[in-house]
Amino acid sequence: MIERFMYRAAWKDGRQEDGIAALQQDEYVIGLVKQGRLMTAAAFYWNQQAFLYYECMDGRLAPEEVAGAAEPYLKDWPGQTEPRKWIRMMDVFHFNEPADTEHWLRKLPVEKRVGRVAHLKPEMIGSYVYYHYQLQEERAFFGPKYEIIGIHENLLFGYQEFPNVTEEPVVPGRLRTKGTPENWNDSRMDLHFQPWEDGHLYFKPIEGIYAYYIGEMAD
Repeated sequence: MIERFMYRAAWKDGRQEDGIAALQQDEYVIGLVKQGRLMTAAAFYWNQQAFLYYECMDGRLAPEEVAGAAEPYLKDWPGQTEPRKWIRMMDVFHFNEPADTEHWLRKLPVEKRVGRVAHLKPEMIGSYVYYHYQLQEERAFFGPKYEIIGIHENLLFGYQEFPNVTEEPVVPGRLRTKGTPENWNDSRMDLHFQPWEDGHLYFKPIEGIYAYYIGEMAD
């Protein structure tokens, strides 16, 4: 069973560059991919924050196991009794999901793995989740197989691969309703997003730290 995870963390003041370098030089995550514990592992950074995306193949791995090299450079995040560095971002949208290992292996070369971020208006989070869950589980229309969007607070983090692979999901949808607007523009996603300072809506790409995939790792 393939499980997909997304995490968010904050760099200590003045330690972002050291943390990025530590992750780039970390051989442990490469070993996890080569050993078949992870199918894909990718790390990104933006605005003094770090983001992880990874796909577990052989049991769940905590972010501390995947990106332990970053630990000395990350702030503690409040909210729990025990200190924690990484906050899990909940999956709020995907077009497709892993049925099994063979289904999820990439059949064509991946040219680029991208992380991106956006902010929702806080009062529109419920509406965003409502529309996207309908679209996702009604299989209203198909989109990029490996795209996924996670949320923490009102921050969205998205992972994408290019070129896009679009195919009908193997796993059946969980809804039998037909609530998704026939014209997706009627969902008015433009009203859901908090504009950037330059007026841009929706997502912006962020910087990559590394991206590893089991099919691209030499022995």
